[in-house]
Amino acid sequence: MRRDALTIRARRRMPGMGVALALPARLVLSAALLLSGCSTAFFTQKPPPSPPPVIDHKAASAEALADDFAVLEKLLAAPPEQQMQIVGSAEQDFRTTPTPSKKLRLALILGTPDQAAADLPRAQQMLQELSADPQSSLLPGERTLVALQLKQIGDYLTLEAENRTLQADATRADQLAGLKRRLDGAAGENAKLKKQLEEAKAKLAAIANIEKSLNERKPGNEGRPK
Repeated sequence: MRRDALTIRARRRMPGMGVALALPARLVLSAALLLSGCSTAFFTQKPPPSPPPVIDHKAASAEALADDFAVLEKLLAAPPEQQMQIVGSAEQDFRTTPTPSKKLRLALILGTPDQAAADLPRAQQMLQELSADPQSSLLPGERTLVALQLKQIGDYLTLEAENRTLQADATRADQLAGLKRRLDGAAGENAKLKKQLEEAKAKLAAIANIEKSLNERKPGNEGRPK
């Protein structure tokens, strides 16, 4: 009884002690809840997006060009039937996936002379389209190859046109030479015929003179006045 009385007296002397003791408990509870919420948010939040991959354009360009050159090497070494198959496969690839790289490969194949399915004018047109498109996804090495191949095909077509012109001129020259030979032959034949005609006329004149002299020597014609 005495201890309870002392406790009651102490509470009466410090009336705010219970509140003061209760405050830290509430603060600890609030902090715990706050930390619990932060830790939950920390573990449940999404990770930051990964940075885009770095593309090595030089390596990618070298790989693409190596593939193109491998196809061209195979094309030149193949017989005509297999060359047609290679061209048909490249054509089908381009129609299925009409990307600039597929278009370039087909243009390179068609622009290779001395093979069964060569089509240099079409290859030139395709390369010109690629060169004129600034938004094309071609790699730097592929763009350089487009410019080089355009020049090579242009030079080849120019030489081919000049060769056709020279052949046509040579054909015309041969025709003119043949005509001249025929004319010369005709002129020589005419001269020969003219000479033969003159000889024939001379022979006829000689025959006529002989006949005249024979007629004058006949007996019935001796006393006739001339």
